[in-house]
Amino acid sequence: MKKNRYLLCLLICGAMLYYAVPQLSVTAAGPKGIFSLAWLSLALMVIAGNLTGILYSPKKAGQKQQPNRNKRKSRMFH
Repeated sequence: MKKNRYLLCLLICGAMLYYAVPQLSVTAAGPKGIFSLAWLSLALMVIAGNLTGILYSPKKAGQKQQPNRNKRKSRMFH
């Protein structure tokens, strides 16, 4: 379920970037340029965090390592 949330956040961040990048002016002087750089850097951090969550999330509980069944079993001789 967490991967779905990470993917949704990535899609929302992509949509925000799609609409915001044409409006942002990185080369502008003063507060407008600072705001643009800060906004883009925070958006990149959001993307990096969500990608990290997707790529490094732990495996499901049902896929845990199975006990080693190849161990030698002791035989009882009659």
